[in-house]
Amino acid sequence: MTVNIGVHNANPSLYHLSRLGLLEAALVPLGETVAWHQVGGLDTAAALADGTIDFGGTGSTPPLSAQAAGHDLVYAAVSAPRPGHGALLVAADSPIRTVAELGGRTVALAIGSWQTHFTAKALAGAGLGYGTDITARRSDADSYEDLLAGRIDAWVAQGAELAAARRAGTVRTLAEAGDVITDRSVFFTRRDFAATRPELVSVIVTALAEADAWAASHLDEAAAIAAADQGGSTADWREALAALPWTLEPVSAAFLAEQQEAADILTAAGFLPTPITVADAVLGAR
Repeated sequence: MTVNIGVHNANPSLYHLSRLGLLEAALVPLGETVAWHQVGGLDTAAALADGTIDFGGTGSTPPLSAQAAGHDLVYAAVSAPRPGHGALLVAADSPIRTVAELGGRTVALAIGSWQTHFTAKALAGAGLGYGTDITARRSDADSYEDLLAGRIDAWVAQGAELAAARRAGTVRTLAEAGDVITDRSVFFTRRDFAATRPELVSVIVTALAEADAWAASHLDEAAAIAAADQGGSTADWREALAALPWTLEPVSAAFLAEQQEAADILTAAGFLPTPITVADAVLGAR
């Protein structure tokens, strides 16, 4: 059997695992092989549902959207919280000083990613609604320049882009992601795969942990790989990667409570079309 894994640039654990050969070696005793598929984080659930992949990883929001769309997924593991992973920024000379002042403004973010959860919760804490009080614009390669030029009012940045913007001294932080949400990476699979091949899920999770351990102890090499492949400077990538916990945790009651809070916030904001029960996405829940 070939195990199909979805990988994308925004998930550093899967990204580095796909380049280290660790999973390939771990699957040899089982007589299995692995195929890596470039699948965007927002497309991971659909790729699981149609059988393109058997396992993937994203931030907090995509699996919630998947459940709301009726996909039968199961959480396999989660990262430790990522307090330095992202932030809501304004230009250094912006008159906006608080999240509450974003009412009526345009915010660029990766809509559908963990950034939606972060933005919606930050706004709710300031008495604003994600679906009613801001214009959410999908971020792109020009978002940093758009922020500095005043074409957008705020921008959610992460990783090397965040490090580069801060290094330039051209931005100011309205909210740190880690002060608002736990901001974990989450890894999940289809229920049928989790139920019929639990040993494969276990091997994948173990290999992810090994890839994390490698990255944590080889930050210079990991940063060089990312910079050569994705662009940006090695220094900015090293700073971004050093801020990650590189630790996996089991799917706990605390994590499920965090996800349920996120689902409720996103439902109230109109982002999720229907309420969901996050605990349904646990093996044995159905």
